[in-house]
Amino acid sequence: MQQCPECHKQDTSEPVDGTRSQYYPFCSERCKLIDLGRWFDARYVIQSSADASDPEISDQGF
Repeated sequence: MQQCPECHKQDTSEPVDGTRSQYYPFCSERCKLIDLGRWFDARYVIQSSADASDPEISDQGF
């Protein structure tokens, strides 16, 4: 049984034919769009192991 990462609703609907919902791992389009909005607003970040003060590492030119 999966749980929606956004609303934490228990998803009890197991795929009968082996295919997942188009919103997987979310329970609905609403939850999927809420999560996408958080990425766009930069509320989520991916941690880097690189030292930001290193002059050899730069995000210029991207």
